[in-house]
Amino acid sequence: MHATYEDTLDWANARDAADPLRAFRDEFLIPPHEGRDSTYFCGNSLGLQPRAVREAVNAELDYWGELGVEGHFKGRLPWMDYHEFVRDDLAAVVGALPSEVVAMNTLGVNLHLMMVSFYRPTKKRHAILIEAGAFPTDRYAVESQIRFHGFDPATSLIELQPDEPNGLVSVAAIERVLTEHGERISLVMLPGVQYRTGQAFDLKAITALAHRQCCTVGFDLAHAVGNLPLQLHDSGADFAIWCSYKYLNSGPGAVGGAFVHERHAKAVLPRFAGWWGHDKTTRFQMGPEFVPTPGADGWQLSNPPILALAPLRVSLQIFRRAGMDRLREKSLQLTGYLEWLVQTQLSDVLQVVTPAEPTRRGAQLSIRVTGGRERGRALFEHLMAHGIIGDWREPDVIRISPAPLYNRFADCLAFAEAVREWSHG
Repeated sequence: MHATYEDTLDWANARDAADPLRAFRDEFLIPPHEGRDSTYFCGNSLGLQPRAVREAVNAELDYWGELGVEGHFKGRLPWMDYHEFVRDDLAAVVGALPSEVVAMNTLGVNLHLMMVSFYRPTKKRHAILIEAGAFPTDRYAVESQIRFHGFDPATSLIELQPDEPNGLVSVAAIERVLTEHGERISLVMLPGVQYRTGQAFDLKAITALAHRQCCTVGFDLAHAVGNLPLQLHDSGADFAIWCSYKYLNSGPGAVGGAFVHERHAKAVLPRFAGWWGHDKTTRFQMGPEFVPTPGADGWQLSNPPILALAPLRVSLQIFRRAGMDRLREKSLQLTGYLEWLVQTQLSDVLQVVTPAEPTRRGAQLSIRVTGGRERGRALFEHLMAHGIIGDWREPDVIRISPAPLYNRFADCLAFAEAVREWSHG
């Protein structure tokens, strides 16, 4: 694969012209920089706005103005059922049955709601396993849940330590910690893609190892959804949660999502109940007894936020037309090209933290600058000043993520040229 890459603009432009997904870029608004498009590599943090979002949101505003409360029952997409209009496409993106997914709340809220049901500690089995250096949302949530149940994070929070260079974790390390501590672990809570290193985890393998120890398994897919083809149902995971403002391009603070495996669809589980989670067929009878809707819908609390769901619906339609398999194929080429440029042109300046094996990563490359944090910050500021937008994660990582819906081979080359200019300046 690497032998086919070239570090010339002619080659990059030719590859972009031959890209079967090239037209999707035109469906997004690219932030401008000095009269031209910026080079946007920050879909891992906030995806770009689909052009069709404005029309979709305005349509719901028009219905509100014209119909008032009747918009719940009339119009092209009645609000009463609006969350169902994203269900099939969302299920396709994460590899689940439609009944296993729901768009609701935000990631942190959904994580707490899932742990109410799936973290059931006992005196013997009370620990939660997370990765060392987990994203603060996950760490704060699991620590607070541990304390809520009367346990101490000092003894009930187990951190999975990296066993490979650059903070990476092998499946063997996960197996070792589960073998050692499995009898006291209640919940395994790991990422689909680790936010700082960009490492992708094998959900199916982890689930099998954890279930062998009778542990419940959940995944934070914030950096995996819309990035990797996921097979959540086949993974066997008990639950998963995610946000949709990164690769799913649904806007800042967008509606999150949750997955609950079908084997729990009708399980009698503790939960924080809400009216909208009540069985749809009897919801408006306003009875005093909560009867959960089977499947993930039963974890809903309140009626769906229509103006926030409209951008997600638009974005998921784009994913449906593009197809996750085709997007992954392009992503492998784009990120592979970016890695090749770093290794062959910039190895004296940059070090890639993310795993070299394509199966162990998504779009994101996490990069360190030789010479330490100050040089890293200097390069990051140089890139931003030249319209090349990535992001910085403490203490010393620049994240560059070519998103296949709107990034190009020429973008990767522009990044490399900007780094060369800075290093020789």
